[in-house]
Amino acid sequence: MRNIALRLKYDGSRYHGWQIQKNDITVAQTLEEALEKVLGEHVRVTGCGRTDAGVHALRYCANFKAETNIPADRIPLAVNSRLPSDIAVTAACDVDDDFNAISSCIKKEYIYKILNDRIRDPFLADRVCFWPQHLDMELISRAAAAFEGTHDFRAVRSLGTETKTTVRTVFSCSAVKEGSMITVSVCADGFLYNMCRAMVGTMVYAAYGKLLPEDIPSLLEKGDRRLTGPTMPPQGLYLNRVWYEGPAGIMLQD
Repeated sequence: MRNIALRLKYDGSRYHGWQIQKNDITVAQTLEEALEKVLGEHVRVTGCGRTDAGVHALRYCANFKAETNIPADRIPLAVNSRLPSDIAVTAACDVDDDFNAISSCIKKEYIYKILNDRIRDPFLADRVCFWPQHLDMELISRAAAAFEGTHDFRAVRSLGTETKTTVRTVFSCSAVKEGSMITVSVCADGFLYNMCRAMVGTMVYAAYGKLLPEDIPSLLEKGDRRLTGPTMPPQGLYLNRVWYEGPAGIMLQD
């Protein structure tokens, strides 16, 4: 029995997230069906995170166990021929038997894209959050920096997924603007349900003066979701990078 890791990317617009659902099409279900056609056996894929409906991945890792003799470097082309055009496996490698895409992950980076312009772009409708009101980049950047460090992040999470702890370490959080596009980048050792989208919503609130960036540490200490910003729409969110040790880590490097 081999343990095989995949590197993939997908446009999540028409999927109900990664995780397999009873009545909705998901990325994991679609990938499993393609793998079954290639391998001739049913496999169960484990993903590095549970991206929500409409969320995208520029770099994602999943693993599965199978009896196949197909060389790892031939798997991507074979699987892609059975996948729809909005999902692509870009690399594959054999990993140790105890490798698990979610529990072996060291850290992750999400990015969130905001089109801050008076005129929307129809070609980006499902790939960015359109925000016509002006957003103050200095305030957004100060708010982003306030999230860095080890904190209890229950004030910026949605209920729905139980975790042993709501403490996470944010290694970096920043925002840049190129033209009309604002990109927020958040790198952490893990993310709570809707954590990144709520963090960005809090940055947007700071840009409007609804809260001060310097208030964010105390808001995190209070742990009250009602005091922080809104959960931003899913279409602006991308899983951008994931880090591992060993062969999977090499495969996921640029």
